[in-house]
Amino acid sequence: MLNKTFEPAQTENRLYALWESKKAFSAQPASDKKPFTIMIPPPNVTGTLHMGHALTMTLQDTLIRWKRMQGLDTLWQPGTDHAGIATQMVVERTLAAEGTTTRQDMGRDAFIERVWQWKEESGGGITRQLRRLGASLDWPRERFTMDEGLSRAVKEVFVSLYKDGLIYRDRRLVNWDPAFRSAISDLEVESKDVAGNLWYIRYPVDGAGDASITVATTRPETMLGDTAVAVHPEDERYRDLIGKFVRLPLTGRLIPIVADEHSDPEKGTGAVKITPAHDFNDFEVGRRHQLPMLSILDEQARIVLDEIEGELSAHEGLADPAFVRSLAGSSREEARKAIVAKLEETGWLEKIEPHRHQVPHAERGGAVIEPRLTTQWYCDAGKLAGPAIEAITSGRASFIPKQWENTFFAWMRDIQPWCISRQLWWGHRIPAWYGPDGHVFVAHDGEDAQKQALAHYGKAEPLTQDEDVLDTWFSSALWPFSTLGWPDKTPELDRYYPTDVLVTGFDIIFFWVARMMMMGQHFMQDVPFRNIFIHGLVRDEHGQKMSKSKGNGIDPLELIEEYGADAMRFTICALTGIGRDVKLGRKRVEDYRSFITKLWNAARFCEMNGVRAPVDFNPEQVQSPLGRWILAEAATAIADATRALDAYRFDEYALTCYRFVWNRFCDWFLEFAKPVFNSQNDQEASEIRAVAGHVLGVILRLLQPVVPFVTDTLWHEFGFGEEGSLIAAQWPLPVSPTGAEEAVAECEQIIRLITEIRTVRAEMNVPPSQTAPVLLKDAAAITLERIGRWQEAICRMARVTQTSALSGDIPKGSAQAVVDEATVIIPLEGLIDLAVERERLKKELSKAEDEVSKTEKKLGNENFVSRAKPEIVQEMRERLENQQGECARLKAALSRIA
Repeated sequence: MLNKTFEPAQTENRLYALWESKKAFSAQPASDKKPFTIMIPPPNVTGTLHMGHALTMTLQDTLIRWKRMQGLDTLWQPGTDHAGIATQMVVERTLAAEGTTTRQDMGRDAFIERVWQWKEESGGGITRQLRRLGASLDWPRERFTMDEGLSRAVKEVFVSLYKDGLIYRDRRLVNWDPAFRSAISDLEVESKDVAGNLWYIRYPVDGAGDASITVATTRPETMLGDTAVAVHPEDERYRDLIGKFVRLPLTGRLIPIVADEHSDPEKGTGAVKITPAHDFNDFEVGRRHQLPMLSILDEQARIVLDEIEGELSAHEGLADPAFVRSLAGSSREEARKAIVAKLEETGWLEKIEPHRHQVPHAERGGAVIEPRLTTQWYCDAGKLAGPAIEAITSGRASFIPKQWENTFFAWMRDIQPWCISRQLWWGHRIPAWYGPDGHVFVAHDGEDAQKQALAHYGKAEPLTQDEDVLDTWFSSALWPFSTLGWPDKTPELDRYYPTDVLVTGFDIIFFWVARMMMMGQHFMQDVPFRNIFIHGLVRDEHGQKMSKSKGNGIDPLELIEEYGADAMRFTICALTGIGRDVKLGRKRVEDYRSFITKLWNAARFCEMNGVRAPVDFNPEQVQSPLGRWILAEAATAIADATRALDAYRFDEYALTCYRFVWNRFCDWFLEFAKPVFNSQNDQEASEIRAVAGHVLGVILRLLQPVVPFVTDTLWHEFGFGEEGSLIAAQWPLPVSPTGAEEAVAECEQIIRLITEIRTVRAEMNVPPSQTAPVLLKDAAAITLERIGRWQEAICRMARVTQTSALSGDIPKGSAQAVVDEATVIIPLEGLIDLAVERERLKKELSKAEDEVSKTEKKLGNENFVSRAKPEIVQEMRERLENQQGECARLKAALSRIA
């Protein structure tokens, strides 16, 4: 017997372990089944399961379980990313907490060994958490971006692209983390709105007496590295100054005034100081005008004077080399204070204005990012982007929803060189070696590099390997084919590449999706995936982005502990529509747990009434209208659910299952079946039990992809198969029995009748204990015939004493409603006070109309609509829709007893 309630905690771990032990998740490369492949977006080895992971993994698992049931050979490739910066940061913090040593004291080899030790001890947390979610990944195939095979693939790609001229070294600006002392990618930079100042500084025009030009800057400390002042070529104020020079305060260096459209006449003073080595826009201006690029900040963002020392000159009241030299070694913040004070003292600071602006910060460590001019390794993303763009335009790969193609194209068609080197120790060390004269040898290993050096120099020379490692995204860009054994031509690579669908968030289209497209096209001459399903972000129930600072984040593991994995998974599916974010809160999960409970209680009811898995059940042999109707409904649900999953409409799939299980199977079929189960007609009772068992089996198969634990438990308990076997059961096919149309018409009419009677009773406030007859006016003969057959169910479920055709006049004080061709009359006199009821409904209607008026007024206010947060406006629109629906309901109720 089933327990009174389903206990997820007692089931989930045991059932998951059983699936794993039976290798239920494993791909079958040797089979003749059609393959279906999904590559997991590899979570960071340092990571813990968050709601974003839960969303992505639930959707992927739903697809993979569904395809597995459809008889395909499914591979859901698991693995984790080595997460260069994050992992190195974790281990360094661990060393600091232990107080034993530092990375620098340990040396590179010892530190790397310690990272591997940490990975073995603590790096598998997220894979254990994915198991808690029920994710059916092919765990024996798990890969790690630093494992031997993937490391070999990374070297092969680097060497190959270098030989093709697509990887090279260059001196450019990069995002620099001065705390971590490494270049970082755009993805690892977070812009924050910061309250700062605009400092207005006068730069004297050389040879023009007291004439000066004023620049406004948020970073006065970088003026030490200024190499020009830019003005717009059409700005009348400065046209006569173009080509002249200014004397840079503090340093005394002469710098030109150049004409460049980068300067906006409407911003600040219209004149912009240009520091090419410390600003991305200035860098481009510097390249256009061939300006010197002088670095005045070192790797820790401290003042360094090496590149400007030779140009320091004294000018009374303007330039003071001694002061500038005193800044050496100062932090950015210290230098800023000293420079502002000096400019104020010497009279070159015109004014200071408060100013809010966006300041880039390192996402992980929080340090303010410094644009820094360094020599790094770059990948020519521009050349690699062309085939990737063509793959989308030709339809060989498609974004779902299609709108994300525009985002992809916008970035890819204006793509910049990709900085692929990082100043870290943890990661794929760049396979490049340098000779005594700096000549570079790119090779698979040191031995190969030595052979190249011997050929180059004519003798053996000492070589030094590049200290840097590759950007983490470089190795993850190879994920779809490196995990399958590339560069070897493995059977898995031939069978499972290209993959079928990538499921991911829009926030990494640039950083991962695009790069996989580029690498897949270049090395495999094919797209890495046929479809790219882009889901929204997980937000709280009010549409706010989840964050630690707001305190509105939700831990998926806590939800699983409280409500079970099935409830959380179903909630995620139900809320994931095409092109919209997922508004998720505890209340939503609690609500959908009620659905799991409803299914469990329905199964218990079936069990108590002798329902089991039927043997040799044939839908075509079912005779009763009730049986034929629910089989037809099941066929519709199967077709709708399949269609929804085919279109990645996870919300429609979940809603189809919800409506069929709750509204059809539980609320109607089982209620109609109650007297049949208890009747003396053994043949009819036996048939309905078999139908109930068959449909329950359909329900369990339909729901298995999204709620695998409760469905497998019921599958086993009802005798459909041994424990753990539902995962391999066949996805149901829609089959409607003979005579289904007539049975559907009959049952749906009875359902409409009962529903309308219930609605009228509810609107009129008729107590459940009060019963009344129902009279039918103008009912067709077939309607009366059907009602006669369903008399018991109508009386029991609609609280009716009897149903009959109207003879004579309509009784006084009756409520009326129309169902199909018949007018349904419910005599209410004696059951309720009609006058009081009319007054109640009028008051409620007046109140509801007032609420509609208030909401309409608010939404009609352009200031509110334009200034309020979009989620607030949407909430108001939804409120108005509900209020208007309530008005319509009350008007209908009044009209019934007018």
